Amino acid sequence: MRQKGKSADFSTITMRYARKTRGARLGQHFLTGQWAARALARAAEVRAGETILEIGPGKGALTKELLATGNKVVAVEKDEVLVGQLEDAFAHETTSGALTLVSQDIRNFDVASSNLIAGTYVVAANIPYYITGEIVRTFLTAKKQPRAMALLVQKEVAERIIARDGKESILSLSVKAYGAPKIVAKVSRGNFSPPPSVDSAILLIENISRTFFVDVDESVFFKIVRAGFASKRKFLVSNLCVFGKENVSRAFAACGISEKARAEDVPLEKWKLLALKLGVRS
Repeated sequence: MRQKGKSADFSTITMRYARKTRGARLGQHFLTGQWAARALARAAEVRAGETILEIGPGKGALTKELLATGNKVVAVEKDEVLVGQLEDAFAHETTSGALTLVSQDIRNFDVASSNLIAGTYVVAANIPYYITGEIVRTFLTAKKQPRAMALLVQKEVAERIIARDGKESILSLSVKAYGAPKIVAKVSRGNFSPPPSVDSAILLIENISRTFFVDVDESVFFKIVRAGFASKRKFLVSNLCVFGKENVSRAFAACGISEKARAEDVPLEKWKLLALKLGVRS
C-alpha cells in the first residue's frame, strides 16, 4: 500500500497520537455504539450505483449499516478469525453478492489494480489509529481516488485536519489539497471495545480530486510546504530562504503574504500561489 515517492506527511504526524492507543489486538478497537455506525454510514451520502470500500470491518457493526444503504460493500479485513466470523454473520449477503469479504491487510490492497472505479466509490472505516495517516494518504493520492471518505479517527487528529484552531499544518494542508474535510460527529471512547484512552470523531472528506493540482506541480507544492514547516519557531520567509532570499521576498510580495507570517497562518490557496511564484522544480 505504501507508494514510493509519496510524502510521509500523514503517517508521520498521526503516528504521534497513535502511541496513546497501543495494546488492543492489531491496534483495533471494535465499534459497539450502533448509533455511531449509522452516523458514519450516512455521512458519505452514498449514491445509487456506488461501491462502498470498508476498511477493517471487525465484528461487522459498521458493515451492517453500510449494507442497509443497498449499495455493494467490499470489506477488507486483516484478521482471518474475524473474516470467518463475518462470513458466518453475513452468509446471505456474501452469497447474494451484496458483500465481498477480502482477507487482506489494507496496506497491501492494490487500489490501482482493483475493480474500483475512480470517483464512483466511497471509503468507510473504523481503522486502527496508528495507520490512519497511511490510509488517508494512500487513498487521497491514489490514481483511482474515491469520491469521499468517512472515517472514525482520533478526535485530536480530526481537529488537526480541519484546522479547528485556525492554525494550518502539513497534515491539514495535505488533506485540503485533495478534498474538503469536516467533522460530522464526536464519538466518545465508551462506544468501543476495548475502549481507547482517547475520544474519536467521524471525519468526512468530500469532493476528492486532483483539481487543485491542475496548474501547480504536486511534488513542488509539497516540497514547499515541507520546507515552510521545517522550523515552527521561524517566520515562513526564513524557512523558505533555501529557495533564494530575493526570490522568496518577491514571491511574498506578489502573493500578499507578510514576511512576519508563520507557516501555520498561511491558507491553502496562498501556498499554491507560492508554489507557482517560486519557480521551484520537482
